[in-house]
Amino acid sequence: METFPVVNMEMLNTEKRAATLDKIKDACENWGFFEVVNHGISHDLLDTVERFTKEHYKKCMEQRFKEMVASKGLEAVQTEIEDLDWESTFFLKHLPVSNISEVPDLEDDYRKIMKEFADKLEKLAEQLLDVLCENLGLEQGYLKKAFYGSKGPTFGTKVSNYPPCPKPDLIKGLRAHTDAGGIILLFQDDKVSGLQLLKDGKWIDVPPMRHSIVINLGDQLEVITNGKYKSVEHRVIAQTDGNRMSLASFYNPGSDAVIYPAPELLEKEEKEKKLIYPKFVFEDYMKLYAGLKFQAKEPRFEAMKAVETTVNLGPVATV
Repeated sequence: METFPVVNMEMLNTEKRAATLDKIKDACENWGFFEVVNHGISHDLLDTVERFTKEHYKKCMEQRFKEMVASKGLEAVQTEIEDLDWESTFFLKHLPVSNISEVPDLEDDYRKIMKEFADKLEKLAEQLLDVLCENLGLEQGYLKKAFYGSKGPTFGTKVSNYPPCPKPDLIKGLRAHTDAGGIILLFQDDKVSGLQLLKDGKWIDVPPMRHSIVINLGDQLEVITNGKYKSVEHRVIAQTDGNRMSLASFYNPGSDAVIYPAPELLEKEEKEKKLIYPKFVFEDYMKLYAGLKFQAKEPRFEAMKAVETTVNLGPVATV
């Protein structure tokens, strides 16, 4: 069986750089996911983020989740639940404007540590986008510019807990979907597993590894690369034991960024191959995605193709 790709980021600064770039390229083309270690975010910071996140869930969210479960009668379900996820979540926005100071119930120390964590993740996201540019043969900074819009990228974190579930065969932790945005950086529990991706028609576990960051590609990178890299369906299986922590940070295009296949990549392809992916404003894609998140992505791309001729699309704003 193939091994889930794990990339040691430190190797990019050694004689193993070319081999490491190849590993990332293969992961982007064949998995849509990879895991990074030695990524420059200190273990102390990650441990502190994990401790605060778990404490916050216990103190502020666990009881609310239990009340929700009781009110919907989820403990006693007999048939598969199709319209609900077994997760407790809240959202933090970092860019273009942070809302960390306004989110209720967070201790000041937790706010401070999440701000520091977001700053580090933002740098890692931009470093990885430049690595992808190098592998794709695009100029450095191309993907960051493509995401920029008029106010810079959108960046936020979904903080999730997946409590023990009595009926994991009937209720998913998180139903299967692809991510709508750009590049996703996930700091997940290293003890309680549950994240799976779909590869060659089979569900494969994304291994929990201490202090690693899991990277996956969103729909926008599939469009920009004209399908060379693909966003991949993934899900979370609820577990009967243990509370799984998950912090998924989404480095996405700005709301008014115009997304389309990179012309340089199209030039490299065979002349007769037609343009597959549409050109659209990211915010329009997100409006469509909101109602279709748990459905196949291909009809979303087709729907954006149908509207692209009617939208006034200006040139991509650069930094």
